[in-house]
Amino acid sequence: MEKKMKKSTLAIGFLVGFCILTGCGMMRDNKEEHIPRVFGATYMTRNNPYFDVLHEAIEEGVSGNGDILISRDPNQDQERQNAQIMEMIEEGIEVLFLNPVDWEKVEPALEACREAGVVVINVDTVVKNREYVVTVIETDNYRAGVLCAEDMMKRVDSARIVIIDNPIQTSITNRVRGFLDTIEGNDSYQVVYTQAGAGEFEVSADVIGEFLKKDMEFNVVLGGNDPSALGALAALQQYHREEGVLIYGIDGSPDFKAMLELGAVSGTSGQAKRLEAIQIRLTGDMEKKYDIYYRVHAQTYGWLGWAVNGESAGTEGLAKRLEAIEIVLVEKGKSGPEDMGNAFVEA
Repeated sequence: MEKKMKKSTLAIGFLVGFCILTGCGMMRDNKEEHIPRVFGATYMTRNNPYFDVLHEAIEEGVSGNGDILISRDPNQDQERQNAQIMEMIEEGIEVLFLNPVDWEKVEPALEACREAGVVVINVDTVVKNREYVVTVIETDNYRAGVLCAEDMMKRVDSARIVIIDNPIQTSITNRVRGFLDTIEGNDSYQVVYTQAGAGEFEVSADVIGEFLKKDMEFNVVLGGNDPSALGALAALQQYHREEGVLIYGIDGSPDFKAMLELGAVSGTSGQAKRLEAIQIRLTGDMEKKYDIYYRVHAQTYGWLGWAVNGESAGTEGLAKRLEAIEIVLVEKGKSGPEDMGNAFVEA
């Protein structure tokens, strides 16, 4: 098995820059004494190291701005996540970073946030009804699936494929759809088994364990995320069936990349991708009430000027990655940041 997946360009939306976030808050008058604001964060699970990395970056940005971040772990239970969001509302959060367990069943919590005036920033897994969130920060999950399929087709002339998905998680379903669309119409690549793995290591390991009992031939496993892929690997190793099997994960989590270096897995989409520019827009009622300003820290350039309401920020054609992003919300009619020039640099 090859040790590394070839690096490919992947437009991953806002996620890489967001994962090294340096500040997010409401615009304040610098003359006023800073009163800490309370932010909330909830991710579908903390069993995925990807969310640990994401949370640490958000926490660094929030605390660095003199504010407070509280978080909850629903452990893949949407009812629990809804209840925890209600608790955070009672604790006085003003902004919520939300990665939902179930893109539909999270709506009662979104309604509660709206009633309480809590700004919701939707991260990675998109909610079904976007009118409840001010912005969505997500990976190009469809493209990630395409990249995995393209890499597989370069490695093997034919494949019998096992897919570990999670129908209630849009990020995973979009990845699987990108993969399937890429191999569609090519009879050399056949999906022989699909089963939900809940995006969890243990569940995915059980899925592969049950599949192996069917004694079906296969040579590729697509995990909807890295824990799914690592769970598949664990099961294959337990039954001594890992030899000759390509295993794909999608997240670029530290654990998966470590296994990638050891040659135990085939590739993870999202591990070495460059984000060079962003555009951010508010939606729904928030668009009517606020302007959203943002600026980026570009490789070798440092901090560029501020952009606002969907303008481009970053670089193009210069191969300069974004290293940090700062965001502020400003009420309509009030003054925003002063340095509004040089937000976007082209070759």
